Amino acid sequence: MTRVLVAASSVVTRAGLEAILARDPALTVVGGGGPIMPLAEEVAEHDPDVVLVELASGADEDALAALRTVSVDADDGARPSPAVVVLMDERDPSNVVEALRAGVRALLPRDAGAAEIVAAVCAAAAGLVAVAHEWTEALLGAWSFGHGAENSAEPLTRREVEVLRLIAEGLGNKQIAARLAISEHTVKFHVGSVFAKIRASTRAEAVMIGARRGLIVL
Repeated sequence: MTRVLVAASSVVTRAGLEAILARDPALTVVGGGGPIMPLAEEVAEHDPDVVLVELASGADEDALAALRTVSVDADDGARPSPAVVVLMDERDPSNVVEALRAGVRALLPRDAGAAEIVAAVCAAAAGLVAVAHEWTEALLGAWSFGHGAENSAEPLTRREVEVLRLIAEGLGNKQIAARLAISEHTVKFHVGSVFAKIRASTRAEAVMIGARRGLIVL
């Protein structure tokens, strides 16, 4: 049974999405996900496999930061972070790419049908990436333009490099927080920022990319 937490811009929209998911016997709705910003607390409390998020305002920076925090890998040995499925009206391919870099695993327009929503949730739960057909051509163009531009990527801050090196040592978020004398929430923010800047989706991938760029020594 796949546990799904729904977060939407309104109670009515959330109820509609939950009703769609409830029709599939393989899915069970958990929690009462509210607006996007307290989403991390909802995830921590209800421990879903998938988070279905409706973004009324598109892929703005605050929303992407919140999604990045949710989709960052959990501590080593802990339950993996949930897969994130997003419904949004965004049509700018660069913003769609940024959503994927933030850890989103499925992207659909807000007017997607029930079958599409259920399919995206199931795909994300299975570890797959799903993107609405109308966005794929634009995404392929954005990928072709940006592929190989690793050297022009935004550099990591000193703190982000410290966090990456501690990840390479095998430390979880709580251990990193204790080592650096900062909060676990701040660690999650830094880890999410590292993932976004170096375009990594897992801790292992971040370590490999960091080593390849000479940021860490294995």
